[in-house]
Amino acid sequence: MSTIATKIKDLRTRRGLTQGEVADALGVSRPTFVSIEDGKRELNISELRKIAATFGIAVHDLASDIAPEFLGEGSVDKYKQIILNALYFGGDSSDGKLTKTKLAKLAYLADFAWYYDKFQSMSGLAYRRIQQGPVPDQYFRVIDELFESGEITIEHKKDGTVQMINLTLVENYPPNNKLNKDEIDLIKKVAKKWKDKSTSDIVDFTHGQLPWKICRQGELIPFNIITQEDPGNVY
Repeated sequence: MSTIATKIKDLRTRRGLTQGEVADALGVSRPTFVSIEDGKRELNISELRKIAATFGIAVHDLASDIAPEFLGEGSVDKYKQIILNALYFGGDSSDGKLTKTKLAKLAYLADFAWYYDKFQSMSGLAYRRIQQGPVPDQYFRVIDELFESGEITIEHKKDGTVQMINLTLVENYPPNNKLNKDEIDLIKKVAKKWKDKSTSDIVDFTHGQLPWKICRQGELIPFNIITQEDPGNVY
Protein backbone atom coordinates (compact mmCIF):
# COMPACT_ATOMS: atom_id res chain seq x y z
CA MET A 1 0.00 0.00 0.00
CA SER A 2 1.33 3.48 -0.88
CA THR A 3 2.20 6.05 1.78
CA ILE A 4 -0.62 8.33 0.59
CA ALA A 5 -3.16 5.49 0.71
CA THR A 6 -2.08 4.63 4.25
CA LYS A 7 -2.43 8.27 5.33
CA ILE A 8 -5.87 8.54 3.75
CA LYS A 9 -7.14 5.43 5.54
CA ASP A 10 -5.65 6.56 8.85
CA LEU A 11 -7.12 10.07 8.54
CA ARG A 12 -10.54 8.77 7.54
CA THR A 13 -10.61 6.37 10.47
CA ARG A 14 -9.47 8.99 12.98
CA ARG A 15 -12.04 11.47 11.67
CA GLY A 16 -14.80 8.89 12.03
CA LEU A 17 -15.76 9.10 8.36
CA THR A 18 -17.06 6.26 6.23
CA GLN A 19 -15.59 5.31 2.88
CA GLY A 20 -18.84 6.43 1.28
CA GLU A 21 -18.66 9.90 2.86
CA VAL A 22 -15.13 10.52 1.63
CA ALA A 23 -16.04 9.10 -1.79
CA ASP A 24 -18.93 11.59 -2.01
CA ALA A 25 -16.62 14.50 -1.07
CA LEU A 26 -14.15 13.34 -3.71
CA GLY A 27 -16.85 12.87 -6.34
CA VAL A 28 -16.16 9.19 -7.01
CA SER A 29 -18.00 5.94 -6.31
CA ARG A 30 -17.35 4.03 -3.11
CA PRO A 31 -15.68 1.12 -4.99
CA THR A 32 -13.35 3.64 -6.66
CA PHE A 33 -12.46 5.14 -3.29
CA VAL A 34 -11.82 1.67 -1.87
CA SER A 35 -9.31 1.16 -4.70
CA ILE A 36 -7.67 4.48 -3.79
CA GLU A 37 -7.51 3.57 -0.11
CA ASP A 38 -6.07 0.14 -0.97
CA GLY A 39 -3.36 1.79 -3.05
CA LYS A 40 -4.61 0.23 -6.30
CA ARG A 41 -5.57 3.54 -7.93
CA GLU A 42 -3.46 6.70 -7.98
CA LEU A 43 -4.89 10.15 -7.29
CA ASN A 44 -4.49 13.09 -9.63
CA ILE A 45 -3.61 16.55 -8.31
CA SER A 46 -7.24 17.73 -8.24
CA GLU A 47 -8.29 14.67 -6.23
CA LEU A 48 -5.39 15.16 -3.80
CA ARG A 49 -6.60 18.72 -3.16
CA LYS A 50 -10.18 17.57 -2.56
CA ILE A 51 -9.16 14.86 -0.10
CA ALA A 52 -6.82 17.23 1.73
CA ALA A 53 -9.63 19.80 2.02
CA THR A 54 -12.01 17.11 3.29
CA PHE A 55 -9.58 16.22 6.07
CA GLY A 56 -8.70 19.86 6.74
CA ILE A 57 -5.00 19.46 6.03
CA ALA A 58 -2.52 20.89 3.55
CA VAL A 59 -1.87 18.81 0.42
CA HIS A 60 1.84 18.49 1.16
CA ASP A 61 0.93 16.96 4.54
CA LEU A 62 -0.96 14.27 2.65
CA ALA A 63 1.63 13.87 -0.11
CA SER A 64 4.85 14.87 1.61
CA ASP A 65 6.98 13.53 -1.22
CA ILE A 66 5.43 16.02 -3.69
CA ALA A 67 6.71 19.59 -3.61
CA PRO A 68 4.03 22.12 -2.55
CA GLU A 69 4.96 24.45 -5.42
CA PHE A 70 4.24 21.63 -7.90
CA LEU A 71 0.87 20.98 -6.31
CA GLY A 72 -0.07 24.63 -6.47
CA GLU A 73 -1.98 24.07 -3.23
CA GLY A 74 -3.27 26.56 -0.76
CA SER A 75 -2.77 29.69 -2.83
CA VAL A 76 -1.79 32.39 -0.35
CA ASP A 77 -2.12 34.95 -3.17
CA LYS A 78 -5.72 33.86 -3.74
CA TYR A 79 -6.40 33.93 0.00
CA LYS A 80 -5.11 37.51 0.08
CA GLN A 81 -7.69 38.43 -2.54
CA ILE A 82 -10.41 36.70 -0.50
CA ILE A 83 -9.34 38.81 2.49
CA LEU A 84 -9.20 42.06 0.50
CA ASN A 85 -12.60 41.47 -1.10
CA ALA A 86 -14.17 40.49 2.23
CA LEU A 87 -12.80 43.71 3.72
CA TYR A 88 -13.96 45.81 0.76
CA PHE A 89 -17.53 44.46 0.77
CA GLY A 90 -17.85 43.87 4.51
CA GLY A 91 -16.26 46.99 5.99
CA ASP A 92 -18.35 49.06 8.35
CA SER A 93 -20.78 51.34 6.49
CA SER A 94 -19.48 54.46 8.23
CA ASP A 95 -15.72 54.06 7.83
CA GLY A 96 -14.97 50.81 5.96
CA LYS A 97 -13.09 49.33 8.92
CA LEU A 98 -13.22 45.84 10.38
CA THR A 99 -11.65 44.15 13.37
CA LYS A 100 -9.00 41.59 12.54
CA THR A 101 -11.19 38.88 14.09
CA LYS A 102 -14.31 39.77 12.09
CA LEU A 103 -12.34 39.88 8.85
CA ALA A 104 -10.98 36.37 9.54
CA LYS A 105 -14.51 35.14 10.15
CA LEU A 106 -15.88 36.62 6.89
CA ALA A 107 -13.15 34.83 4.93
CA TYR A 108 -13.79 31.59 6.81
CA LEU A 109 -17.56 31.71 6.21
CA ALA A 110 -17.05 32.37 2.49
CA ASP A 111 -14.49 29.56 2.19
CA PHE A 112 -16.63 26.98 3.98
CA ALA A 113 -19.84 28.13 2.24
CA TRP A 114 -18.06 27.55 -1.06
CA TYR A 115 -17.22 24.02 0.06
CA TYR A 116 -20.85 23.52 1.14
CA ASP A 117 -21.99 24.09 -2.45
CA LYS A 118 -18.99 22.88 -4.47
CA PHE A 119 -17.30 20.26 -2.24
CA GLN A 120 -14.11 22.20 -2.77
CA SER A 121 -12.32 24.86 -0.72
CA MET A 122 -12.17 28.33 -2.26
CA SER A 123 -8.72 29.08 -0.87
CA GLY A 124 -7.22 25.61 -0.69
CA LEU A 125 -5.89 26.41 2.80
CA ALA A 126 -6.47 24.38 5.97
CA TYR A 127 -8.31 25.99 8.89
CA ARG A 128 -7.47 25.48 12.55
CA ARG A 129 -9.76 25.77 15.57
CA ILE A 130 -8.52 28.57 17.80
CA GLN A 131 -10.22 30.50 20.60
CA GLN A 132 -11.83 33.12 18.33
CA GLY A 133 -12.90 30.59 15.70
CA PRO A 134 -11.55 28.77 12.61
CA VAL A 135 -8.62 30.43 10.81
CA PRO A 136 -5.77 29.30 8.53
CA ASP A 137 -2.28 29.38 10.02
CA GLN A 138 -1.37 31.80 7.20
CA TYR A 139 -3.93 34.45 8.21
CA PHE A 140 -1.75 36.50 10.53
CA ARG A 141 1.18 36.38 8.10
CA VAL A 142 -1.12 37.49 5.28
CA ILE A 143 -2.35 40.46 7.32
CA ASP A 144 1.25 41.50 8.04
CA GLU A 145 2.20 41.20 4.36
CA LEU A 146 -0.82 43.21 3.20
CA PHE A 147 0.09 45.90 5.71
CA GLU A 148 3.74 45.93 4.62
CA SER A 149 2.71 46.20 0.95
CA GLY A 150 0.44 49.17 1.73
CA GLU A 151 -2.74 47.39 0.67
CA ILE A 152 -4.29 47.78 4.14
CA THR A 153 -3.72 49.99 7.13
CA ILE A 154 -3.97 48.84 10.74
CA GLU A 155 -5.28 51.11 13.46
CA HIS A 156 -5.11 50.31 17.17
CA LYS A 157 -7.90 51.38 19.49
CA LYS A 158 -6.91 53.45 22.50
CA ASP A 159 -7.14 50.53 24.93
CA GLY A 160 -4.83 48.50 22.69
CA THR A 161 -6.99 45.38 22.88
CA VAL A 162 -8.64 45.45 19.45
CA GLN A 163 -7.05 45.89 16.05
CA MET A 164 -9.15 47.73 13.47
CA ILE A 165 -8.27 47.11 9.82
CA ASN A 166 -8.90 49.63 7.07
CA LEU A 167 -8.43 48.73 3.41
CA THR A 168 -6.18 50.94 1.33
CA LEU A 169 -6.43 50.29 -2.40
CA VAL A 170 -4.25 51.61 -5.21
CA GLU A 171 -7.26 51.17 -7.49
CA ASN A 172 -10.91 51.77 -6.62
CA TYR A 173 -11.60 48.04 -6.42
CA PRO A 174 -9.85 45.14 -4.68
CA PRO A 175 -7.75 42.78 -6.85
CA ASN A 176 -9.76 39.75 -7.95
CA ASN A 177 -7.94 38.17 -10.91
CA LYS A 178 -7.54 34.93 -8.94
CA LEU A 179 -11.25 34.76 -8.06
CA ASN A 180 -14.03 33.78 -10.44
CA LYS A 181 -17.36 35.60 -10.61
CA ASP A 182 -19.21 33.06 -8.48
CA GLU A 183 -16.54 33.24 -5.77
CA ILE A 184 -16.73 37.04 -5.71
CA ASP A 185 -20.53 36.92 -5.58
CA LEU A 186 -20.42 34.56 -2.59
CA ILE A 187 -17.93 36.77 -0.74
CA LYS A 188 -20.32 39.71 -1.38
CA LYS A 189 -23.31 37.77 0.00
CA VAL A 190 -21.45 36.74 3.14
CA ALA A 191 -20.11 40.26 3.66
CA LYS A 192 -23.53 41.85 3.11
CA LYS A 193 -25.17 39.59 5.70
CA TRP A 194 -22.63 40.51 8.38
CA LYS A 195 -21.76 44.02 7.23
CA ASP A 196 -22.97 46.00 10.24
CA LYS A 197 -23.05 43.18 12.79
CA SER A 198 -20.55 43.24 15.65
CA THR A 199 -17.44 41.12 15.98
CA SER A 200 -18.98 39.30 18.94
CA ASP A 201 -22.07 38.49 16.83
CA ILE A 202 -20.06 36.75 14.12
CA VAL A 203 -17.80 35.00 16.65
CA ASP A 204 -20.86 33.64 18.48
CA PHE A 205 -22.25 32.44 15.15
CA THR A 206 -19.11 30.58 14.13
CA HIS A 207 -18.81 29.09 17.63
CA GLY A 208 -22.29 27.69 17.16
CA GLN A 209 -21.36 25.88 13.95
CA LEU A 210 -20.38 22.22 13.82
CA PRO A 211 -16.79 22.79 12.52
CA TRP A 212 -15.91 24.68 15.70
CA LYS A 213 -18.05 22.60 18.09
CA ILE A 214 -16.85 19.18 16.91
CA CYS A 215 -13.10 19.84 16.68
CA ARG A 216 -10.72 20.27 19.61
CA GLN A 217 -8.68 23.40 20.33
CA GLY A 218 -5.75 23.67 17.90
CA GLU A 219 -7.04 20.89 15.65
CA LEU A 220 -7.30 21.25 11.88
CA ILE A 221 -10.94 21.31 10.77
CA PRO A 222 -12.18 18.92 8.05
CA PHE A 223 -14.10 20.97 5.48
CA ASN A 224 -16.74 18.30 5.00
CA ILE A 225 -18.16 18.92 8.50
CA ILE A 226 -19.87 22.05 7.15
CA THR A 227 -22.02 19.89 4.85
CA GLN A 228 -23.85 18.62 7.96
CA GLU A 229 -25.09 22.13 8.77
CA ASP A 230 -28.59 23.35 7.94
CA PRO A 231 -28.47 25.62 4.84
CA GLY A 232 -29.46 28.66 6.90
CA ASN A 233 -26.57 28.13 9.30
CA VAL A 234 -23.72 27.99 6.76
CA TYR A 235 -23.13 31.76 6.84
